[in-house]
Amino acid sequence: MAGIAIREGITIPDHEIVERFVRASGAGGQNVNKVATAVELRFDVARSPSLPEPVRARLLARRDRRMTDAGVLVIQAQRFRTQERNRQDARERLQAFIDSGLRAPKPRIATRPSRAARERRLVDKRQRSTIKQSRGRRDWD
Repeated sequence: MAGIAIREGITIPDHEIVERFVRASGAGGQNVNKVATAVELRFDVARSPSLPEPVRARLLARRDRRMTDAGVLVIQAQRFRTQERNRQDARERLQAFIDSGLRAPKPRIATRPSRAARERRLVDKRQRSTIKQSRGRRDWD
């Protein structure tokens, strides 16, 4: 593969991606103990020259548990039994992660509740208050 093509003309070359093959955990019998089929893919988001600055900033700002403090994205793929399929899965997940940083979030427009909505809320609060007040206050003396 000559890299990962992300839409809008962004391509991540292979030399920026570090792949390590390790033994997978979980079920799989003898195959799991003998063959290194799981893939650990690392991509340095913070220092990648392939990413435009706004995309890099959005990806680094996300609170993702796969991202290290140094700005390196670590993806572990072990869903499949073959090394090649896990490698493909890890690359697809990297592509989806970068793709999610391409779109800028829509700015939130501050809104205020209408006068009628505020009034309904206060009426409901008063009703709830009277219901609760009538529950436990019994004077037996």
